[in-house]
Amino acid sequence: MQEQAIAWRHAGDDIGLVPTMGALHAGHDSLVSRGRRENQRVVVSIFVNPKQFGPHDDFEKYPRPFEQDRARLQALDVDAIFHPPIDQIYPAAFKTRVDPGPLGEVLEGKSRPGHFGGVLTVVLKLLNLTQPKRAYFGQKDFQQVVLVRQLVRDLALPVRIVVVRTVRAPDGLAISSRNAYLDSAQRRVAPVVRQALTEAARAFTVGETNPFELERLTTDRLAVAPGVAIDYVAVVDETTLSRPQHASPGSVLAVAVKLGSTRLIDNVVLGAERL
Repeated sequence: MQEQAIAWRHAGDDIGLVPTMGALHAGHDSLVSRGRRENQRVVVSIFVNPKQFGPHDDFEKYPRPFEQDRARLQALDVDAIFHPPIDQIYPAAFKTRVDPGPLGEVLEGKSRPGHFGGVLTVVLKLLNLTQPKRAYFGQKDFQQVVLVRQLVRDLALPVRIVVVRTVRAPDGLAISSRNAYLDSAQRRVAPVVRQALTEAARAFTVGETNPFELERLTTDRLAVAPGVAIDYVAVVDETTLSRPQHASPGSVLAVAVKLGSTRLIDNVVLGAERL
């Protein structure tokens, strides 16, 4: 892959990378479509990264429908599908791990210790192997975006990180590969996550800027939903991930819950989304 990427770059072609773990859906389609518009070449990586899964996570059962994914990407006219085996990314002598620093220890990082070290390690390797000018990530994984941008800034990587809005089902649920784990009853409840975020965001638009009150509104809405276990509800600065004294346009209200064994995350950028 690296040799092909270098050849494209030498020919003057911009490369867009869409990093994925497969089990592709409409959210991935939107990333590919954006990449197709902005680059001469689009590469989609499919790699279920073992280093970002904790001991109680779902690495072994994570869906891997590669033939279905390949057909989907061919229909989207991607230039290359990079689907490496684990030992190509992590050969036997592999020892390096990227430390995400304090931004990787809050929110998702607090709940999933070591997760973002694994994410940033594989992202850095994928960027080196595919040589993109732009790499595309979804807004749903907000903290991941913050950390990848930090990685790019800190290591002076010659790539632009492009964030694409979350794609949602008609009932508002953020589309995710993990939604397939929800049973029918849980799937009916799951849209409450978006509903709770929307209600708090509307409160912000009419003047509520106290982050604790916005969190309370969200928590109260989630707490009455059957089967929902709240992990965190947090208003944070979009760069530092710390709670601001007052929420302002661009602050992010982020949520993680569990429905049964399925973890759902979502967020809303206050003052920046049509509600």
